Amino acid sequence: MIRLSKTTLLGAVAATTLLASAHIASAEMLAMSSWVPPTHFVHTDFLVPFTEKVAEVTEGRVTITILPAPLASPPQHWELARTGVADITWGNFTYEPERFVAMWFAEFPNAGTNAEAQSRALWQTFDKYLADNAAFDGVKMLGVGMFGGGQLHHGSAPMTTPADLANVKFRMGGPIQEKLLTALGAVPVAAPATKAYEMLESGVIDGSLHTMESVVNFRLEDSLKYHTIFPNGFYDATFFVAMNGAKWDGLAEADKAAIEAIIGEPLSAAWGRNFDAQNPAAMGKLEADGHDIEQASPELIAAVDAIYGDMVTEWVDAAKAAGVEDPQAMLDFYNDTYRALEAK
Repeated sequence: MIRLSKTTLLGAVAATTLLASAHIASAEMLAMSSWVPPTHFVHTDFLVPFTEKVAEVTEGRVTITILPAPLASPPQHWELARTGVADITWGNFTYEPERFVAMWFAEFPNAGTNAEAQSRALWQTFDKYLADNAAFDGVKMLGVGMFGGGQLHHGSAPMTTPADLANVKFRMGGPIQEKLLTALGAVPVAAPATKAYEMLESGVIDGSLHTMESVVNFRLEDSLKYHTIFPNGFYDATFFVAMNGAKWDGLAEADKAAIEAIIGEPLSAAWGRNFDAQNPAAMGKLEADGHDIEQASPELIAAVDAIYGDMVTEWVDAAKAAGVEDPQAMLDFYNDTYRALEAK
């Protein structure tokens, strides 16, 4: 039997402690700012698994802590990452429409209703056409996402024809939605989705634009009883997960390589899968609760299609001014990629 002296044992303990301390000192502990409550599915089903995966693939050398409260309002989260106030953030490109003109094409009508295919197609489009665009300077893009088609919701009547929408006040969240509603003769009222309940209850608005899951997750099912479904989506929204560029550059090469394998299209796909699970579940709940869920009439779909054509024409010029060499080719690439992925 080998006997170790007290001095040898103490030396071994000290060495182990030093090694552990060195490991802790070399670990990168990143802070993420998020603006949804910890009960929201984006937090529980998307953000938390992502942080766990980062720790796993880097063998604990890189960890991400989701802060208990956001460091700023949702529209400020891109700047939080770009300036390094937070290491990682996520948010909605729609909140800064002038900065992200290049992304408008994915928020137009008819962008699709399969969120995973949308999100993967958007990542491939970003990677091919926009990765070097100046609007994205200062950050490492980790993923992008879409939510599977927003729809039209009303508190007291079906909205299935163009005539139904005339002078009806709808809450909306961005310039694409504003242009769409205005062209249809409705009255757009700008406000975040979190304000929809109080605005509906006070009569400030008659209806609101949401995904099906948003009606349930924002607890609007008692206020919005009528739902108009567009088969390819009435509108959409684009989202990002981004990391401060300098912070990314400071990671060890081995850790960057490990993280690269789980971000980009894989992370974007994970975003979409969550919405693909949430939207049908919400639809089922609303149907079970006796809500009126109707398809948009051919006349309303045709009116939206005509508006879409005008939107694309205007956007092509704006996107060129924003540094996109061939916006139409980028839009065509997204649509072709989405259809191919949706068909699988």
